[in-house]
Amino acid sequence: MNIQENLNYIKSRVPKHITLVAVSKTKPVTDLMEAYHAGQRIFGENKIQEMAEKYEIMPKDIEWHMIGHVQSNKVKYMASFVSLIHGVDNFKLLEEINKQAKKHDRVINCLLQIKIALEDSKFGMTFVEASEVLKSEAFLQLKNIQVVGVMGMATFTENENQIKKEFTLLKTFFDSLKSYESINFKPETISMGMSSDYVLAISCGSTMIRVGSSIFGERNYN
Repeated sequence: MNIQENLNYIKSRVPKHITLVAVSKTKPVTDLMEAYHAGQRIFGENKIQEMAEKYEIMPKDIEWHMIGHVQSNKVKYMASFVSLIHGVDNFKLLEEINKQAKKHDRVINCLLQIKIALEDSKFGMTFVEASEVLKSEAFLQLKNIQVVGVMGMATFTENENQIKKEFTLLKTFFDSLKSYESINFKPETISMGMSSDYVLAISCGSTMIRVGSSIFGERNYN
């Protein structure tokens, strides 16, 4: 199947209220444009520089999502255009995003990345750390960010029960955060589920899925 057929197949399996982020990292602009002409408008990248280069040459009605690990010193390169930053895993990063957003007179939407996987290689806050951030006075002072939900990555495993347990954990935690709603915390998004597990993620309460290889084919990292 080609990119358009892949997209149509996924959309046929996904309820209308679910946001589909097409993960386009390492893929050439020609592939992204094929998805764009098939109606896709939300793309996710995991390297800020690559995303900025694609932003420059692609249509301006695209929503760009930063889905990878974010280094504070790179935030300035995407602050003028990024729509949503998925991987916010500490308060210092929120402060930097707020600072750079202010320079562009913008409010940047963010998700707190929560560590739900067993692997040490996965980034993320603990439930306690995220709760502490959201109820802190310092967080309420950040006027140029809006935390709109949470993001999590399940353990890379064939064990579906393990993945389901982790997704359910994130949904339960998300529900518990609603009591912290404030001027800059509006919990509406749960970003979980990728090519291999998005159907399961949706059944566990995901509202946003990040799908790459099922749309664009396997990646070439060479």
